[in-house]
Formats: sequence, structure tokens, C-alpha cells
Amino acid sequence: MTDSNAGNDPAPTVDPDETIDLLQELVRIPSPYFEEAEITEFVYDWLAERGHGPEYHHVSEPDITEYEGDNVLARLEGSDPEAPTLLLNAHVDTVKLVEDWEEDPCSGRVEDGKLYGQGACDMKGGLAAVMTAFDALSKRELAGDVLLTAVVDEEGPYGLGTDRLIRDGYTDDCDAAVVTEPGPILAQSEIENPALLLGARGRVFYDIEVRGKAAHGSQPEKGVNAVVDAGRLAAALDDLETGDHPKLGSGSVCPLKIEGGSQTLSVPERARLMVDRHVVVGETKETARADAERVVDELELESEVGIGFREAPDPGIVYGPYVTDEDHPLVTSLSEAARSVCGVDPAYGYFSSVGDFNYLGDRADLPTVILGPDGENIHGAGEFVYTDEVVEVADIVADAAVRFCG
Repeated sequence: MTDSNAGNDPAPTVDPDETIDLLQELVRIPSPYFEEAEITEFVYDWLAERGHGPEYHHVSEPDITEYEGDNVLARLEGSDPEAPTLLLNAHVDTVKLVEDWEEDPCSGRVEDGKLYGQGACDMKGGLAAVMTAFDALSKRELAGDVLLTAVVDEEGPYGLGTDRLIRDGYTDDCDAAVVTEPGPILAQSEIENPALLLGARGRVFYDIEVRGKAAHGSQPEKGVNAVVDAGRLAAALDDLETGDHPKLGSGSVCPLKIEGGSQTLSVPERARLMVDRHVVVGETKETARADAERVVDELELESEVGIGFREAPDPGIVYGPYVTDEDHPLVTSLSEAARSVCGVDPAYGYFSSVGDFNYLGDRADLPTVILGPDGENIHGAGEFVYTDEVVEVADIVADAAVRFCG
């Protein structure tokens, strides 16, 4: 792998005004998950107008969500088949529009270096950055390929866009990935950009059935109250001792919901408990199940308990934890690029939650780095992204791609 920036050939740079104009256009298109058709068409057209030969990649999940949508893909082909291929991944969707905005949630208003709008930070800022970086890279001769994937449904329950990329083999020839999610705001420790997040905890979602015994509500001792036992189990799981990892920190457990009981004067015979659990490297779905079963055994509940997990379209849809080695050539390339663009060494950190990067770093087994512009109020009213960081991320990605791909 060669460093194309070692000589006098400058790294590709993006046009700051074009990048922010693009971001404004993206933010002004409402794109809650499962409603991305307009924005995917915009991304496709933007790439096509610049001669990048984009293609739609269909995403279908008919059984649970009945979702139909399209990722947008584009590839820059390098000159050397033996050189590495870099994947640039960003999602086009946002959470559902929040009602508490005091202005148009898709305004794209710029004030004091901040651009406002639902999804401005998570992650249309990162999407604009990789799109303009990709365009800048097209003007350079690269040894390796660069694959841009603008994916749907990252914010939804299953990450169907990147899941489908993996299942359809698009990641098979890739050697590493950059995901431009906002990093510092969701890091486990306080860091500032430029920052490289080199891993993330994973997640399992318990869906637990508690089966008691019905009885008249005036004589509860004759029944077994499934709601009460579900509450005891929720409290015990809340205190569960989770794993630790030197980079990812500790796991966590958060009971989310108990459902059960509705009839007047009847002891509830059924309850359902849903529990979120973040896991670290070394913890798996199987170990998580064993932990919950151990807790149930220790409680000696009268109810019968079935430990399950949230229904998923495919058993392979799992947010596994991962860590990328600090010495990997992608990390080295991004670090050098950050020093070149920003004049400082980047901070290293680790993501506190989950996203498409888990699919890439764990399921696809790709060294994966999160690098994205920071902001505030992610998923809430008043969300904004720092415009200068959007441009910086674009420049770092473009510079690093040249270093990594040769």
C-alpha cells in the first residue's frame, strides 16, 4: 500500500460551499425510516449528474415490516486489482420527525456555524461528507476501489439496508469500512473531533414470556401473578452483572416494557417483558440467554419463564460488538489524514451504542472506523450539525482514501 500524499501531489479536497449546499438539500427532504424514496432518488440523481454511474440496490423485507426500498451504490474502480477496496457507508434515513420543533424540522437553516434539521447530525452531515469526498476522489487515479453505499433503514428496528448489502455479497470484496455517523456525541468518553471511533458495543433484545396462573382478583393467593413475577425479573435483570472490555467498557441492561393483565378482578396469567442489553466482545446471544436463565433460576419464580429474543427477519441479524486494531492501515491512513487536514492528532474512542457499523465490523468482519461531524440534540428537536466539521470529515475521508487505496 502506498501513500500517494508522500510527494508533491496534494490530497483531494472538497468544495466547502458545495458540501454545505448539498447538506441543506438533504436535510430539506423528509426521510424518516421506511419513507426514504425521495431522498434515495435525490442521491442517485446527484451521483448520476456527476458521471458516477450509480445503481439502485433493492431492499425487501416482506414478513415483519413489509418494507420495500432501495440503497444507492456507486463505485470508483482502481487500476490495481490487488490494491485494497474501501467501503464508505452512510444512511439516508432519520428517526420519525419529532413534534417539539419550534421551526420547520427540515429547514436546513444555518446560523453561527450550525445547520439545523431532523437528521442534520444523524447522519445527513456524514452523508453529505462522503458524497462530496467520493466526488473529489473521482478526479484522482486510485489503485484500489472505493465503494459508496447510501443505505436505507439504519434508524429502523433492523438496519435492513446494510443487512441486505452483506447478505447480497456487496461487502465480500471490501477490505475496510468508514461509517460517517456522528462520533464524539455518542462516544463512551468525552472526546472532540477529529476523532476516530474504533469499535462499538453490541446489542441483544430480550423478549421474555412469563406464564403464571389466573385466579379471581379477590383471592390472589390462588393464582400466580405473571405481572408481579415479570416485575421481579425486570428488577433482577436491571442488577445483572455484565461483562467488561478494556476498550468498550462495561455492558449494560435496561428493562424497557412490561405488558400483561387487562381483565378486571383477574390475576394476570401472562406477561411479556422486553429488555435491552448492550454487550461487549466476549458476550454473545448465547451467553446473554444463559445469564437470563441463571437469573430466573436464582429467583425461584412460581411462573414459568421463556427466555427469547426479539423477532428478526433473519437469524443472522445481530448487532455484534467489535474492535478495530489501532495499527490497522485504515486507522493509520485516517490518522495521517486528520493531521494533514486539521493539524492535530485525532482522538481515539469507542461508540456507546449500535448501528450499521456493527454489521460491518462484526458480521462482515471488516475493520471499521466511525468518523463523523459532531452536533447536538440527535433524535430530538433542535438537532444541528457543525458545518465546519462536515467539511473537515469530507476532506479527511478523501485524503485517507488516497492513502489507503494507493
